Amino acid sequence: MNIIFLGPPGSGKGTQAKIVSERLGFPQISTGDMLRAAVREQTPMGLKAKSMMDAGQLVSDAVVIGIVRERLSRSDCQKGFILDGFPRTLPQAHALRSALSEMNRQIDAVISLEVDEESVVRRIAGRRTCRDCGKMYHVEYDPPAVVDLCDVCGGDLFLRDDDKEETVRRRLQVYSEQTAPLVDYYTKAGLVCTVDGMQDISEVSDQILKVLGGN
Repeated sequence: MNIIFLGPPGSGKGTQAKIVSERLGFPQISTGDMLRAAVREQTPMGLKAKSMMDAGQLVSDAVVIGIVRERLSRSDCQKGFILDGFPRTLPQAHALRSALSEMNRQIDAVISLEVDEESVVRRIAGRRTCRDCGKMYHVEYDPPAVVDLCDVCGGDLFLRDDDKEETVRRRLQVYSEQTAPLVDYYTKAGLVCTVDGMQDISEVSDQILKVLGGN
């Protein structure tokens, strides 16, 4: 089964994709993780992606599509995959459809997570990341034992540029303008299953697995 997760930044796509991946045994393909790895390594692609993410913009199609296409051709994706964070625009959706068609494959289901915008801002702007080990916390939902210090390694915690409130609001605007139309696109194809992302994590994952038939 080939699955896409849609939803605004902070809707829990990554968390839910990981849970479903573990339950169904399909790899979770997060373009966000791939791009952040390139940023950490300061590759030319990573530097370009960082400038876009820091400005609250979407990373270019040329960068993202090349990464995803290569990933889907690997052996662990043959029985199914979960796309987390891709596609983000209609052109990307068309490119994905073409790429899958060449592989004699198709998307089987699209999970659309719906959340309240102000809740999303609170979720993301409250994130803190360890400078040393990369572990993430949340000042409200998952705070460290000692303020601004990592429980694991004692490193300093900081607010990433793309997690700042002003950047988050720009990201939400970009999502509304460019990514939200994907819900209509996949709805017309009869693939969308809408899930309330404001529920507890376990309740959201239970509902997703139920609609996918993996409960």
